[in-house]
Amino acid sequence: MESSQFSRRRFLATLGGVGAGLLVRPGWPGDVEQKPVRKPIPASGERLPVIGMGTSRTFDVAPGSEQSRRLLPVMQAFFDHGGGVVDTSPMYGHAEAVLGELLRESHFEKQKLFAATKVWTWGEQEGIEQMQRSMQRVGVGRFDLIQIHNLRDWEVQLETLKAWKAGGKLRYIGITTSHGRFHDDLEVILDTQPFDFVQLSYNISDRDVEQRLLPLAQERGMAVLVNRPFMRGELFKRVRGKALPAWATEFDCTSWAQFFLKFAVSHPAVTCAIPATSKVHHMSDNMGAAYGRLPDAALRERMLRHMKSV
Repeated sequence: MESSQFSRRRFLATLGGVGAGLLVRPGWPGDVEQKPVRKPIPASGERLPVIGMGTSRTFDVAPGSEQSRRLLPVMQAFFDHGGGVVDTSPMYGHAEAVLGELLRESHFEKQKLFAATKVWTWGEQEGIEQMQRSMQRVGVGRFDLIQIHNLRDWEVQLETLKAWKAGGKLRYIGITTSHGRFHDDLEVILDTQPFDFVQLSYNISDRDVEQRLLPLAQERGMAVLVNRPFMRGELFKRVRGKALPAWATEFDCTSWAQFFLKFAVSHPAVTCAIPATSKVHHMSDNMGAAYGRLPDAALRERMLRHMKSV
């Protein structure tokens, strides 16, 4: 996937200096150090880097195994490039335990971690016990965000989350879906309930949430986390062998991964995208989308037209 400017691999060679959330990228004005783009959480004004990290599938390996150890440099690259939001779930097999293992071994400033997980069970007591296990596995005194996963038993779990938030056991509450069949129900819930975050699927080819859910989240003052920004890899299949358009430099984009991520996070309602990867070079490339300019409305339309032509 060699582009007219840089391929995904060649981009990595341009990372001239990474550390403490700063990135030096040759070719930018003065080759100055850049900080990641951040967007505010509407409920508080706290600002998050627009690119986070998901753990679905990629972190579901045996804790303490060689596969787990191979993920440590991936995690370290995330933090070295200014990452903060890490999203996991008890639904993801061993992901929470592996995440906790890697966090203990990573070198980063603890206050930069924004730890998010989910509750995914039936019943009040079952939900409480599951969230307590999640805290133990990840190794955090409290989560920044706990989300009700795929709307499961949401009325019961919401009451617990509200009580935990009021008691200082967590900072924000959210709800998620990655399934279009839940969109109607989610719309009703968002319109009536006091969530701080909503997580949903959104990418340049799957834009159903632009019609109702994203405007509603914006109206209700909810932060939005985007899952499946690469459509589980399908977007890369569509552009395989295709050159990145030269005009992508207008929003400091140097790879197809950044093209897709910058489209997702440039929507006014979106706070952060959480792509998952188990490869260091892909992580570094993904994190490049957090730097530089984001496409404006006119460029977003141009990106959509281009994708229709490939």
